[in-house]
Amino acid sequence: MKVYQGKQETVNTGIEIANYEYLQEKAQDGLLQLSMSLGIEVMRMMLEEDVVQYAGPKGKHNTAGRTGYRHGHEQTTVVMGGKKIHTKRPRVRDANGEGELGLPTLIKFQSEDPLNDAIMARLLAGVSTRKYSSTVEANDQDAICTSKSEVSRRFIKEMDKLMEEFFTRPLDDDYPVIMLDGLELGGMTILAAMGINRDGQKRMLGIIEGGSENSTVVKDLLNDLIARGLEPSRPRLYVLDGSKALHKGVTEIFGKDSLIQRCQVHKKRNVLSYLPKSEQANISMSLTMAYREFDYKTAKDKLLLIAGNLEYRYPKAAASLREGLEETLTVNRLNVPGLLRETLCNTNPMESANSACRGIIRRVCNFKDGEMVLRHAAAGFMGAEQGFQRVRGYKHMGVLLTMLDTQTSNQPAVGTA
Repeated sequence: MKVYQGKQETVNTGIEIANYEYLQEKAQDGLLQLSMSLGIEVMRMMLEEDVVQYAGPKGKHNTAGRTGYRHGHEQTTVVMGGKKIHTKRPRVRDANGEGELGLPTLIKFQSEDPLNDAIMARLLAGVSTRKYSSTVEANDQDAICTSKSEVSRRFIKEMDKLMEEFFTRPLDDDYPVIMLDGLELGGMTILAAMGINRDGQKRMLGIIEGGSENSTVVKDLLNDLIARGLEPSRPRLYVLDGSKALHKGVTEIFGKDSLIQRCQVHKKRNVLSYLPKSEQANISMSLTMAYREFDYKTAKDKLLLIAGNLEYRYPKAAASLREGLEETLTVNRLNVPGLLRETLCNTNPMESANSACRGIIRRVCNFKDGEMVLRHAAAGFMGAEQGFQRVRGYKHMGVLLTMLDTQTSNQPAVGTA
């Protein structure tokens, strides 16, 4: 079972991108965001390689045989992913004083979109650079032209390299909060893990093919996170839906005393599913008001009162509310302040990433296997991560950290089958 992990740090291209925030908000396809981010970084590296060919390494003034000199930078535009991107490009003057030398990468990027459909299809299908030419169909004119272009071959190779580096990045940050959520993609189920660090920044930690109803899948993902650097003994908050397999996986890997916050949104949906539509609005409001109580005992008493009122006419709804009730109030019991409590009481912070994945999957008709789905999902999560903001209430992360540090937890049985 193959596991992909997410990005530890956002790629910093050092390049100004006009309307980048607009693109982040409007691009539903996480792949476009990913491709532009990585593509710009690749272009920057390729431009520097071109400059070195003419003028030698930066700072080396006595390079023998050079044909040009570095001559600063200027603004220019390139097309990437069907969008005009404003960026700075290096300039090189001819060593003989005969004007400016053209950079092959810039000429290529200004005349053709390097992120055409043919290239992206091959990148996402996992086609390596060595196999790229053999996959080109005779009637694929765009791909044929690309396979003959040294610039495009370099671009594809570097893009693939950056994606693989992203997939194998170690988890060397501290994540006091981990959220786990399963989603259906392309007819298959993906389990994803997202971490929130001490500063309130979100990061995708890993994904795996398989559902949240399979504890073996859950443990495989968690053990993979540990193998890549996640500290297993660190007290943290695990935010989950109501899946028994998720609960079992977390407690078996990180210890039976692990602090688990059951998603209040999922709990409300479960309770309402046992009620007629005529009753759902009122009960939904009552549940919402109860969960908004800061004080743990007050919130619990209100929820138990609701369950008691439901008992006679809707016993299944009452039983659903009582089941796992304590774990839906973990953030209340920890005295987590307002906005941060509202953020951590459910798995909603993962929804933007999940939506990016769904946006990609909707554009694909057929998947050959689970690995192809994983690669598309990884692209979606990578793209979504580019637009991640700190969670609401991040200024109160210190309160959560203090409360977590006072908790006791068993030493985890790392790698338990």
